[in-house]
Amino acid sequence: MDTQIITPSRLAESVISVPPLARDGALRVDSAENLKIVRYLENGGVNTLLYGGNAVLYHVRLSEYARLLQTLSEIAGKETLVIPSVGPAFGTMLDQAEIIKELDFPTVMILPQKDIADPAGIASGIRRFVDIYGKPIVLYLKHDRWLSPDVVGKMYRSGIISWIKYAVVRDDASDDSYLREILAEVPSNIMVSGIGEQPAITHLQEFEFVSFTSGCVCVNPAQSMKMLRAIQSGDLETAQLIRQAFFPLEDLRNKINPIRVLHRAVELAEIANTGPMLPMLGELPADCISTIAQAATLLRNL
Repeated sequence: MDTQIITPSRLAESVISVPPLARDGALRVDSAENLKIVRYLENGGVNTLLYGGNAVLYHVRLSEYARLLQTLSEIAGKETLVIPSVGPAFGTMLDQAEIIKELDFPTVMILPQKDIADPAGIASGIRRFVDIYGKPIVLYLKHDRWLSPDVVGKMYRSGIISWIKYAVVRDDASDDSYLREILAEVPSNIMVSGIGEQPAITHLQEFEFVSFTSGCVCVNPAQSMKMLRAIQSGDLETAQLIRQAFFPLEDLRNKINPIRVLHRAVELAEIANTGPMLPMLGELPADCISTIAQAATLLRNL
């Protein structure tokens, strides 16, 4: 596992994959099946793994957290960067800080809490976490105006942000006043597009983000990496063609449920047996499985 301090150039090396977390029938983390996912990604050129929402770390048991982190560090190749998540509850986050501070992960992402939280409290909670953890974190901006741009800027200047995953959904990714205000406070080279392939071209070309996250990269990492390199080299025609190839599976994720569809798509594409969904998420309806299988297989076979 790569344990070096994360730099903008390191972020630009790879699409940042956001994999599902395979579990066995007893809901235990399945090391062998997760290893299959990791090796498949690595063989496709991906060397950055972010375990967050798609891995359902929102609902991970604290009693399994240390073992989960150990598993993730063991299955990653020596050049692969692994970023776990903590939270979103404040108490859980602080208990997780005591565990992860003893390990070599260079950063962690704090899962966003929206309902029982406010901007001042969120900023305070993140600072308290960093005080225990001792390293800068990945700030996940998922909701519009969740944190004000000036607060984000103060956090960055105080050294507690490693990089930012920006995932506020817009009908037109180029029309985003919140993002423009954030970029007046922080450099674009710590910004990562956080909504898959769909807005990535706009975010990287117009706003000069360094990379993008993706769940569907787990189905075809080589094509997603090819898209990243095409954007970076200015070959937007190629990038657009690859982007369109991801639409069928991405559209199903948007229509049904992004986490549940990806979890099953990785299995239906015969990459790994991802096992049951972790409650509080249910299984997919039987009548949509064949459609997901078709889209996942089509994407894998490109």
